[in-house]
Amino acid sequence: MDALERQQAWLYLAAITVGMMTGWLWPTVTGTFDVLLWPVLGVLLYATFTQVPLTHLARAIRDGHFSAALILGNFVIMPAITWLLLFLAPADPAIRLGLLLVLLVPCTDWFISFTHLGGGDSARAIAATPILLILQIVTLPIYLWLFLGEEVASANLTAHLVPVFFGLIITPLVLAWLTEKAVESRPALTGYTRSLGWLPVPALALVVFLIAASQITLVLEIGRLLPVLLLIFATYLLAAALVGKLLSRAFQLSAAPGRTLAFSLGTRNSFVVLPFAIALPDLWAPAVVVIVFQSLVELFGMTAYLKWLPRLIRE
Repeated sequence: MDALERQQAWLYLAAITVGMMTGWLWPTVTGTFDVLLWPVLGVLLYATFTQVPLTHLARAIRDGHFSAALILGNFVIMPAITWLLLFLAPADPAIRLGLLLVLLVPCTDWFISFTHLGGGDSARAIAATPILLILQIVTLPIYLWLFLGEEVASANLTAHLVPVFFGLIITPLVLAWLTEKAVESRPALTGYTRSLGWLPVPALALVVFLIAASQITLVLEIGRLLPVLLLIFATYLLAAALVGKLLSRAFQLSAAPGRTLAFSLGTRNSFVVLPFAIALPDLWAPAVVVIVFQSLVELFGMTAYLKWLPRLIRE
């Protein structure tokens, strides 16, 4: 599994490349891909949520200094930096929405993997994921309203997002919680959840393949904006690492928790917000490409983090 997680960036890049070629050569099949995308997303989210210790929220809250730094960084400082980065973004509301959707939600899956690989504290990372997941569900609508305001209201985005929220976020989340409760009462089921841990990477590769194949025309249309988006996402990653170091000092965290904090600030929950972007009318479709592109930039950025953070945040 470690080997799979180390190579996941190349796997996703290959999936996108093959998907774009498929959509270009056989455009007639992309309608089927649109239908397949939703159940694959459902499986992806359920498998991922089962790896989040939803029944151990109290344990995470008791880790006072780390939790305070985690919440301050992810839900106050990084949203403020995201707001500043919007000044670099194109005026297109769909592009701006995609940026906000993906940069305002901290990661709850591969953040743990990179923490483990980068000399962080995996136990703290695992314990922190319920806090991150619950708070992002609460804060995302608030920040979208603050940063987009009239654009959200005029486009009636809420009417499109609420059904997806309950169908593809809340339902897998509840099923994952029930699965975890079942495992606690029947330890023999541990192997089932462990096997689900293999699913997120290949399932996400399938998701980006389906999106690339069905959105090839859109990708080509907004390709000229990718250098600007690359600048924004790279700046975000740099800022996240530096904020992680500053907060580590301010909250007197040792090296491993400090690196864990930095990995949390740098990684985003791209696939969790993908359903929201996909469910929107065609006018907002560029948001999908923005989110997928961010996940690729982030994955390559994490390979840089693996070498840089151990030197940046030391004992």
